[in-house]
Amino acid sequence: MISRRDFLQVSMAASAMVGASGFGNWSRLAAQQSLTQDQLLQFDIYGNVSLIHVTDIHGQLNPIYFREPSVNMGIGAANGQMPHITGADFRKAYGIADGSPSAYALTYDDFSALAQSYGRVGGLDRVSTVINSIRAERPDALLLDGGDTWHGSYTCYKTEGQDMVNVMNALKPDAMTFHWEFTLGSERVNQIVEELPFVALGQNIFDAEWDEPAELFKPYKFYETGGVKVAVIGQAFPYMPIANPGWMFPEYSFGIRDENMQKMVDEVRAKGAECVVVLSHNGFDVDKKMAGVVNGIDVILSGHTHDALPEPVLVGQTVIVASGSNGKFVSRVDLDIRDGKMMGYKHKLIPIFADVIAPDATVTKLIEEQRAPYKADLEEVIGHTDDDSLLYRRGNFNGTWDDLICDALMSEREADIAMSPGVRWGPSILPGQAITREDIFNVTSMSYGEAYRTEMTGEFIHVILEDVADNLFNPDPYYQQGGDMVRVGGLGYRIDVTKPQGDRITEMTLLKTGEKIDPSKTYTVAGWASVNEDTEGPQIWDVVENHIRKLGTISTVPNTSVQVEGI
Repeated sequence: MISRRDFLQVSMAASAMVGASGFGNWSRLAAQQSLTQDQLLQFDIYGNVSLIHVTDIHGQLNPIYFREPSVNMGIGAANGQMPHITGADFRKAYGIADGSPSAYALTYDDFSALAQSYGRVGGLDRVSTVINSIRAERPDALLLDGGDTWHGSYTCYKTEGQDMVNVMNALKPDAMTFHWEFTLGSERVNQIVEELPFVALGQNIFDAEWDEPAELFKPYKFYETGGVKVAVIGQAFPYMPIANPGWMFPEYSFGIRDENMQKMVDEVRAKGAECVVVLSHNGFDVDKKMAGVVNGIDVILSGHTHDALPEPVLVGQTVIVASGSNGKFVSRVDLDIRDGKMMGYKHKLIPIFADVIAPDATVTKLIEEQRAPYKADLEEVIGHTDDDSLLYRRGNFNGTWDDLICDALMSEREADIAMSPGVRWGPSILPGQAITREDIFNVTSMSYGEAYRTEMTGEFIHVILEDVADNLFNPDPYYQQGGDMVRVGGLGYRIDVTKPQGDRITEMTLLKTGEKIDPSKTYTVAGWASVNEDTEGPQIWDVVENHIRKLGTISTVPNTSVQVEGI
């Protein structure tokens, strides 16, 4: 792993472009246990253009706990490269002190203990405070939302995204792009987009019937800021009809469309763009590949894979910024644009420590208004975690929240095996903490949450696991969808991530009997979030709530049912 000092020296030598990150400053302050709001927000204004990036908020209006992953595998050339380094290796790479607030914000070790000291993160009223501070210094700074915004909570589900729309409008973004928003259904998405006070971008959102750019979603927009003509190009999640139910938005098609991206970059340059920014929901590794394929992009603001990197990654002349998820961070990027060329940048990943950053009272009031009609339901306590159990989601193969969901499916639906999607959104619950209905919705809320029960042969189960694994561990980033492996309950297996599709999954075992899965035998399988239309079953949040109510206190145990090779 290249050191930070060498990283800066290499970046300057390779591109004649000055690059710097403000992370080192807040990391040192964090190590001294002396963070204040002024210190977190301190930034020596630089250049003539400022970008503010938020992404993957997933419906989280209020402060939460959110543990970063313990495992984040990189395949092929990405192995061992950022963002595929976690824990102690991540801290070593960036000079982060063990036990510091920056260790708490960016890594997973000792999370429960550190959370007691440093508290919750995020909250859009705190995010608003950060944005207002940046705008006070740079009034024409561009606020860009990377998508996955109108999805992921109880109130977001009940209002079909309107709660998030109302609050985000108050933050006054300049543009956004999309992913989970489309699972509200195209009719609802169209309705919201038509009323937005800012532009909806997606150069890769096409009319499915005519294979032409969709009129409602513009490929790019020009902004005059700091005396510079900046073009922002949108890149929506490319794999919508594969990863999510295509029947919900049948009139739209997506794809990476890097040839069209090159066309758009060339077009905006021809129209006088002095700086080209791509607002992306590709996922980090896809963005890295696209940066090497498409010429002329200055900055990619990356989303979808929820990576939080305290320093940008450079691919050629392109700066790639990753800003985390769930409202936990805000990125500020200042650019020095001269004579139509980016001469340098300055970046800071700003952690939203909820107890350090004062809330914007206006936005707090607005958030309370969105939640007020549902307050009693949100706050109803369903159960508790025990004093040693942390519920979290992230990790390539399992998380304790997902283990609990799989247990609920097997118990409530009387199944041999459970399957739960490897989604990355969802806050954490600390040991000894109450589990409310809101907490359950935070990890299950979606518009196709039916919990199905069906019969599958052992052979078909193997096909499903192999198919999902190839979507994640294909060595070509353009064939990766950016989530995590489907979670399984009642089933053990071995996976070699370096093998080709069809050969990765072996030694499948039915855990309750210890018997090998018989390809010809039929098993009862329960799951949820099927992309198939007309899926029947109770909603997953009801299944999980019933299960937690019966247990009362939730105890987690280490999950060793998946054995991983090749990394």
